[in-house]
Amino acid sequence: MRFDLITLFPELFGPQLSQGVTRRAFESGQVDVRLWQLRDYASDNYRRVDDRPFGGGPGMVMLVEPLERALAAVKTARLAAAADGDAPPAIIHFSPIGRRMDQALMQELARGPGAVLLCGRYEGMDQRFLDRHVTLELSLGDFVLSGGELPAMALLDAVARLQDGVLNDAQSHQQDSFSDGLLDCPHYSRPEILSGLAGQTEDLPVPAVLMSGHHAQIARWRRERSLEITWQRRPELIHAARAAGRLSKADERFLQQLQAAAKQA
Repeated sequence: MRFDLITLFPELFGPQLSQGVTRRAFESGQVDVRLWQLRDYASDNYRRVDDRPFGGGPGMVMLVEPLERALAAVKTARLAAAADGDAPPAIIHFSPIGRRMDQALMQELARGPGAVLLCGRYEGMDQRFLDRHVTLELSLGDFVLSGGELPAMALLDAVARLQDGVLNDAQSHQQDSFSDGLLDCPHYSRPEILSGLAGQTEDLPVPAVLMSGHHAQIARWRRERSLEITWQRRPELIHAARAAGRLSKADERFLQQLQAAAKQA
């Protein structure tokens, strides 16, 4: 798959593409990332890509013409490298008004051919360019960032770690939060007993079931912790999982026990 990023700050992506476990996806070419400096497509000596907004107001707006030229260059390059029958890529713009990014979308993108990612800055891009070209708008959350580079990095990371062979254990991403619609369970490692720290006297052992070697009991304990955490913190995910038929009879019995205990508390 290939991702083309139009950005004013391509250098921000260097560490992501060369460090950490997800670099395997980029180095192997499973996720091919091409960076396009928007200023290279400005028409004046100052390489200007923004101007004051019509109607007044604070900030600057990214100009249509450099964006049009940059996108045209991206499309030409992708077309030259495309195989017969390849579908045109999605053109994604990062904006607070977009669909909130989630694991289901990352899984969908991880199975696709990639996309063109538009990283806006300032007050945003000229709406005429967005209306003409953008096929999907995405948001990292209900807050405002200085540009689209951070959500683009998040998207690349989420997609890269889903590629075959990127994580050391192929089951790692299958057990992540949201992969089955629920939040992940707690995880523990050595030491088996954490002695009381400064100012604390209580020893903290690893839950006994995880030391039992009984795989079925461990799996059930993890499932119940996942259900419990999701029920406590993101109950809407429980409703969605139930509607999608992802809850077993054992899951429903456990949730009933949680609800009964909460009423008695």
